[in-house]
Amino acid sequence: MEDLVIRDADVVDGSGGPSYRADVVVDGGRIVSIVKEAAAAGCQRPRAIRELDAEGLVLSPGFIDMHAHSDLALLRDPDHSAKAAQGVTLEVLGQDGLSYAPVDDRTLQEVRRAITGWNGHGDDIDFDWRSVGEYLDRLDRGIAVNAAYLIPQGTVRALVVGWEDRPATPEELDRMRRLVAEGLEQGAVGLSSGLTYTPGMYAEDAELTELCRVVASYGGYYCPHHRSYGAGALEAYAEMVELTRQAGCALHLAHATMNFGVNEGRAPELLALLDEALAAGADISLDTYPYTPGSTTLAALLPSWASEGGPQALLDRLRGDGTAERIRHDLEVTGSDGCHGVPVDWNTIEISGVGDPSLSGEVGRRLDGWATARRLLLKDRLATSILQHVGHEENVRAIMRHRVHTGGSDGILQGAKPHPRAYGTFPHYLGTYVRELGVLSLEECVAHLTSRPAARLRLPDRGLVREGHRADLVLFDPATVAAGSTYDRPRALPTGIPYVLVDGRFVIEEGRRTDVLAGRAVRRTPV
Repeated sequence: MEDLVIRDADVVDGSGGPSYRADVVVDGGRIVSIVKEAAAAGCQRPRAIRELDAEGLVLSPGFIDMHAHSDLALLRDPDHSAKAAQGVTLEVLGQDGLSYAPVDDRTLQEVRRAITGWNGHGDDIDFDWRSVGEYLDRLDRGIAVNAAYLIPQGTVRALVVGWEDRPATPEELDRMRRLVAEGLEQGAVGLSSGLTYTPGMYAEDAELTELCRVVASYGGYYCPHHRSYGAGALEAYAEMVELTRQAGCALHLAHATMNFGVNEGRAPELLALLDEALAAGADISLDTYPYTPGSTTLAALLPSWASEGGPQALLDRLRGDGTAERIRHDLEVTGSDGCHGVPVDWNTIEISGVGDPSLSGEVGRRLDGWATARRLLLKDRLATSILQHVGHEENVRAIMRHRVHTGGSDGILQGAKPHPRAYGTFPHYLGTYVRELGVLSLEECVAHLTSRPAARLRLPDRGLVREGHRADLVLFDPATVAAGSTYDRPRALPTGIPYVLVDGRFVIEEGRRTDVLAGRAVRRTPV
């Protein structure tokens, strides 16, 4: 007898097609049969060891978070309700060009310091891996939800070239190509970059194109946080489209926003650029979160020259009054490349987290100027994370409607007051943008969050409710599903998502996290 039958569910299968009523049978971690309209037709109902009444609930594929920063959180926190409670059954890690594999001992320590604001110090983690394959093996010991991994280009550059602002030598470029190939052979799904973060931003387009050619040869995709989301944003998007065209590589645009005052109302220009490239045969997708503010580290706003040499070199420059004044001028007058070429408006910067407990009183405050920012950066040793209130709602809605759009939380789980997108992105799509605003239909939205990302990841047995597919599933109430997280209560869990299954096992049951660790590393499908 099979493991589970989910009875009388309203199936929204991820294809974008109309919903239907069915009994869905799960066994051995897969969907083994779907019996449509069984009760109405008087058919023999399927039986199983467990029967779950899904009357009034929608059954859909589990949601795929195309942009996650859970690289250490999945190891640190077996509960991981931040994502599991949202119905997320797969996260894509290794984002924005900086993560923890491949590394050597030196690079690991540098990267840990550089992205403390994203993932914490990591003092509670046994870093018993160095390669991409070893990191994926570590995930395979058991995690709350599944995870795929992008090779972080900035980490690769730090490992080979260091943190210097210079072109790679031919020998260094060859070594970077080999590291990318090795990571893909070990199971990574593609390559990420953070082109407003050091040291990845020091790479010229020719260098990135060569790495993307390697990615293309393995059937992976390139996921850039491109060179500007502010002044010059459209030019930065066009740069990535052209770069991947030359490399023959699939492109997935990370958190594809149009932020800052210079871009208000300009989303249609971005979408026209993408439509033109798609019509010419480009393979492009993108992800967004359904909120206006952004979130990063305070140090990320600084000009790239200040970070040359690595985190310690940046701290040394911040201590010097002369270099600190030069940094201030770039931030407030010129428009730092770290702040997307836009002069910083300190009132838009809200402190969301600190590494030093003595600074906890700063959380939730808006910055009042460079002197305060400099003090925090030095005392917190670059660990301060921020919200940046610079987005535009009309741009958010326009981009999420696009046919190549997928969902990504960009969720930073660290800090006392993280962005609510970390805990609320997927129910916020369903509750606010489907039910309340009607920006997307339910069927269309579910496709954005399931089958589209599965297709980008080249996962032929995920992202749809189909016989033979993995039983990564979510049951939610379309009348009540909503994000619980807010800017004041960012870690509040969603409502209206009573059941989530990973590999056919309940990780959320009757609205509560179980102790099941059914997640594993999801490796690239060979070409």
